[in-house]
Amino acid sequence: MENKIYLDNAATTKVRPEVVETMLPYFTEQYGNPSSVYEFASQSKIAVDEAREAIAKSINADKPDIYFTSGGTEADNWAIVATAEAYKDKGNHIITSKFEHHAVLHTCEYLERRGYEVTYIDVNENGIIDLDQLKNEIRPTTILITIMFANNEIGTIQPIKEIGQIAKDNNVLFHTDAVQAYTHLDIDVKDLNIDMLSASAHKLKGPKGIGFLYIRKGIKNRSFIHGGAQERRRRAGTENVPSIMGFAKAVEINMATIKERTEKELELRNILMKRVLSEVPFTRLNGDKNRRLSNNLNFSFQFIEGESLLIMLDMKNICASSGSACTSGALDPSHVLLSIGLPHEIAHGSLRLTLCEENTEEEINYTVDMIKEIVQKLRDMSPLYEDFIKKQNRR
Repeated sequence: MENKIYLDNAATTKVRPEVVETMLPYFTEQYGNPSSVYEFASQSKIAVDEAREAIAKSINADKPDIYFTSGGTEADNWAIVATAEAYKDKGNHIITSKFEHHAVLHTCEYLERRGYEVTYIDVNENGIIDLDQLKNEIRPTTILITIMFANNEIGTIQPIKEIGQIAKDNNVLFHTDAVQAYTHLDIDVKDLNIDMLSASAHKLKGPKGIGFLYIRKGIKNRSFIHGGAQERRRRAGTENVPSIMGFAKAVEINMATIKERTEKELELRNILMKRVLSEVPFTRLNGDKNRRLSNNLNFSFQFIEGESLLIMLDMKNICASSGSACTSGALDPSHVLLSIGLPHEIAHGSLRLTLCEENTEEEINYTVDMIKEIVQKLRDMSPLYEDFIKKQNRR
């Protein structure tokens, strides 16, 4: 197939034309600084307020509780570090899971070096946390639970409402990294007892470099970037007005199309999943078969290296990944796959495919055909596979 097939939407997405069109006037026409006092600048301030309100409504939040950031990583850092500092008189214990995004894991490791205690709870073989372990790990000094809404590598959706209720019952704050879930799933922060939530625009066909952190009113959460009065004195720096407007437009479109997008993604995903699992032997699906994002599939192929598979797929004009884009180039297998119990040699042979509603059935079938061909070619070159087949034939 001559056209490029893009199946790495968990890494980033193509910006919608309507989003670009919405952003353009704020570069060249309505470019005033929202913090300035004259009328021309106030137009930008009004636009940012309207965008903030639209984004707040998308998660049933109040407008003042939305704070714009540079993306999901900053939002995660802010939620965890500022909460730890603000509540250090109450305690120094944080609970997270072993398969969080590195924006959470590395931030928790940073706090451990500063004297905080962090508990990393287990997930089962499908990537679901153990709620009983979560309850048992809560201490009088626990100040924060941070568990992602849906995993970026294997697509597993966590029991967020139950986690939120456990946190509320124990007077512990609950933060969730919803970067992969936002506008792909219905999210109501009040119903789910979510105190803080992180999201990013470039995962939902918005621009890169913009995200938000929801902070429920009444939470003590200190300023994260110092220097000015922007974002109600909590996050200094001139607002990125074009990107904020693009973010709001992407959210508007995604929320209006969530049902039809999900149905299209599920249709394509199920074709892809059924064909790969039935036509490529010695393959496993990573993550829960049903409790997962509609556009996410993660496979492990025995007897091959995932990096070789990616390179050869790229030569066939197919864009995919072996896991998080933030760990691209790392030699170690995915910590997510290790956390669900995969041995190193199988985790190394992983492939993540993340679709969008613009993909076609023709693209999906071509991709499966290429996976079959490449996996077999790599296995034919593998002494491990050769030994395995010899042993099978002796039986």
